[in-house]
Amino acid sequence: MAAVNMRWRLLYRALSRRNQRLIVVFLALMTGAAIINSLASVYFDINIKMSRELRTFGANFYIGPTVSQEMPISAFNDVMANAPDNLIETGSPYLFGTARSELEKVVLVGVNFSAIGLLVPYWQVEGDWISVDFDNRNAMIGRTLANRLNIKLGDTLNLVKDRERKALKIKGIIDAGDASDNMVFVNLDLAQEWLEKPDTMSHALFSMNNMEGEVENYAHDLKEKHPEWTVRPIRKVSSNEGEVLSKIQGLMGLVSVIILLLSTLCVNTSLTAIIRERQKEFALQKSLGASNRSIITQVLSETVVIAVLATLAGCILGIFLAQILGQTVFSSSITPRLVVVPITFAMSLFAALVAAIIPLRRIVQIQPAVVLKGE
Repeated sequence: MAAVNMRWRLLYRALSRRNQRLIVVFLALMTGAAIINSLASVYFDINIKMSRELRTFGANFYIGPTVSQEMPISAFNDVMANAPDNLIETGSPYLFGTARSELEKVVLVGVNFSAIGLLVPYWQVEGDWISVDFDNRNAMIGRTLANRLNIKLGDTLNLVKDRERKALKIKGIIDAGDASDNMVFVNLDLAQEWLEKPDTMSHALFSMNNMEGEVENYAHDLKEKHPEWTVRPIRKVSSNEGEVLSKIQGLMGLVSVIILLLSTLCVNTSLTAIIRERQKEFALQKSLGASNRSIITQVLSETVVIAVLATLAGCILGIFLAQILGQTVFSSSITPRLVVVPITFAMSLFAALVAAIIPLRRIVQIQPAVVLKGE
């Protein structure tokens, strides 16, 4: 009991009398722990965040017929119903056809309006998006076609077929920069009815999560299951998502290792200076019968206590730093994860113990007679 009390007393005096050196060690470990904690938090969230960011480029998966121009709508329903959980963000069938207006023929496109905003988020729309699938009174029209027909926002476009007429109010004018600028978009049921193609679609587009190459794997499985379909990821959006995410995660891991090395070097330098300052203290302990092992245990205890306190402070700081990174890069918060805490502690304690190896070797080399003589 007396030995234990003496050890705690030595520990307390060592931590309380060398404020400047210990503050440097504390700050180095705290900074390293904060950065590791924040990067680890972002690392575990980056798949979701990056996949969500990449979804702003639009649809990344296509299915269509192999031979004919149309395919049954059941193909779309099959994909939506049987795809792996959390793979599909949204999807819509597309049905293309030619319809007559009062002025000229137009390309009519039937879609699910509830999904179209996520599939083509790059559209610039004057007016409003149509947000419900059952809206058969309103339509959206491409800018080029609207100008050619002299149609403005709120005007009515009349479709004509034999003796039938269908009045569609233009709710939005689309600037897409592609073929969509020459099309009229209506709800899918109306397009199927007007074009006389019930339960039919031309193709379907999907927005899928691709955190670890799931889109490529799912496309391969779907091709084997349905050889009569044309199935492909849209390369410009999805082909490199997994590779991009892997590179970003690798970069974050590299930054963490570099920060850990810098913290280790800083702690090593400070501990070496502390050991040099305490040579006489350790020499006196040796002359009184203390072993190298007991002195090393004492210094390790001091280092571990500082490392634990610094890591606790670093974890708290890292949570706030992760939120700053999340808001800056992704405009959303980072979800705190409990698994990050043991990772941070393990890496910080490892850095502290590695940093202490060289200083501890100096303790073994201390010769009490030489040091106490002042030589």
